[in-house]
Amino acid sequence: MKKFFAMALTALLMSGTAFAEGLTVGSPVNAFYVRDVTGPAAGTKLCYRCRYGDRPVVSIFTRSVNPGVTSLIQEVDSVVGKHQNEDMKAFVVLLTDEPENGEAALKKVASEAQVTHTPLTTFDGTSGPPAYKIQQDAEVTVMMWVDGKLKVNETCKAADLTKDRIAAVVGKTSQILN
Repeated sequence: MKKFFAMALTALLMSGTAFAEGLTVGSPVNAFYVRDVTGPAAGTKLCYRCRYGDRPVVSIFTRSVNPGVTSLIQEVDSVVGKHQNEDMKAFVVLLTDEPENGEAALKKVASEAQVTHTPLTTFDGTSGPPAYKIQQDAEVTVMMWVDGKLKVNETCKAADLTKDRIAAVVGKTSQILN
């Protein structure tokens, strides 16, 4: 019996990182570079984690741009606009192996959805920054942090971004505001 449990545990540990995937709440958020498409530094590479420092931040990592993602971006952008006096910030990161191809889609979203407070950026690679441990099966990951510590880590399929789901995720911004 002991041999069975040892083998089962070994198999579980070797089968992947299902239990380790995803940056855990309370973890520090590290620097990473993106290419700014619509923000104040459009056309350049920069680190928004560095630029925003210890401020309350919402970061949306997405592998696609579609109506659900666009609605999420709009809602987050609205909340950031309402909390400018608390210096709240946000940015969107399109995770893609072809960043140049994603730029047009991001510019279209910014223009059509009137996104004014949230830079839209690209990251070269669908896995995202390694330290962020973005789950491979998550199409959208929303991370929120303040004082350099992760407070919220929500993942979902793009198709699950209903009005109610978006409201629930955006409502969690209260966890990063004083």
